[in-house]
Amino acid sequence: MDLTMSIASMSVGLNMMTTQQELGISVLKMSMDTADESMEALLSTVSGSLDPNLGTQVDIAV
Repeated sequence: MDLTMSIASMSVGLNMMTTQQELGISVLKMSMDTADESMEALLSTVSGSLDPNLGTQVDIAV
């Protein structure tokens, strides 16, 4: 009877650990997706404000 309870408790513990690991991975994926969206929004904001003619001519006075 003691061996059966030990195997059952190990099985429950393993299932709980697997569930917690899957939850952690899901939260990490959500965080990475959010960071990716934020970076894309930031880059589109920065690239939209750049002047394409900026730096093409240099005035030199001696």
